Amino acid sequence: MTEIELGDIPPLERTIELRDMVAYAGATWDWHRMHYDAAYLAERGLPGPVVDGQVFGALLAEQLLDWLGPRAVLRSLHFRFKNLVHAGETVRCTGRVVAEHDGLLTVEQRVVVVGGPGPERVAVHPAGAEVLLRAEEGR
Repeated sequence: MTEIELGDIPPLERTIELRDMVAYAGATWDWHRMHYDAAYLAERGLPGPVVDGQVFGALLAEQLLDWLGPRAVLRSLHFRFKNLVHAGETVRCTGRVVAEHDGLLTVEQRVVVVGGPGPERVAVHPAGAEVLLRAEEGR
């Protein structure tokens, strides 16, 4: 099995557009108006559609599975929301491996809004996962 070193993992950056949010709502049957209805949001003083929080779980999992490939099994994932993210903003998922034992990685992660009208802000933290690495085939 390939050794995984402690330290930073490759970041994942994504701009979340309204069309992405509508597609996600369709896939998850989450049609809350806060994710697409500008008039509804304006009545509540929000600047625009709010990204569904579960999208961040999907992005954090994607970051790990893209990096580790098909030998990775996501055993657990946790995350806590800190700030709203709106349609059109860009987020960056970052993380680092903090422990490895017998192919089980412990990873700390976070999501930061890096593209938008205001300063960079934390959207999700703390966050993290446990990932089991299966033995590579042919070894």
